[in-house]
This record gives sequence, structure tokens and C-alpha cells, in this order.
Amino acid sequence: MPSTKFVLWTLIACGLVTWLSRIMPFVLLKKFNLSPKVVEFLGFVPITIMAALWFENLFHQQIGHLPQIDFANLLASVPTVLTAILTKKLLLIVVVGIISLALVRLAI
Repeated sequence: MPSTKFVLWTLIACGLVTWLSRIMPFVLLKKFNLSPKVVEFLGFVPITIMAALWFENLFHQQIGHLPQIDFANLLASVPTVLTAILTKKLLLIVVVGIISLALVRLAI
């Protein structure tokens, strides 16, 4: 059974590493200027992450079979994608996605 001191130091170290990994890019970018091409490239990172998360939940995988579409997630994606196209506001897109998926699961 681990000691309380070990667990406490582990939590502190994990918190410090997490905090540093989130703060250091901002500190470094204040000292260096990125080229416009790098800034443009980095602008696609959030879109890519959201697309990967969306496709991961849109299909169900089973070994030996083709991926099957999750129709609840597909139906909830319609208003979410429309909100993304019309507003381009990430918070609103997430809220609409959560509400639409809740309504679809409530109806099914």
C-alpha cells in the first residue's frame, strides 16, 4: 500500500507537469514569432481534432466486420454541423451537439 507522502508527491508532480505543458507554449511564443505559414497550419489543429473525435463516435467497429454507422450520433450531427457552418463558435457547437444527442437518445 503506497504511503500518503508518495501519493501526495505524485499528485503534485503530475499537476506540475500538466501545468507546465500547457503554459510553456504560451511563454515560448511570446519570445519567438512564428511565420504566417506555421500560424495558418496551426489554425487547422482544432478542426482536425474535432473531426477525429466526430468520426470516432460516428462509427462502431467490430473485428472482422465493416464499421457500422451509429445512427443516433449521425442524427445528432446534423444540427451540430449546421451550427458549425452558420456560427463557427466552438462553445455553441458543443452545446448544440450535447443537447441534440440527448434529445435523440431520449426519443429512441
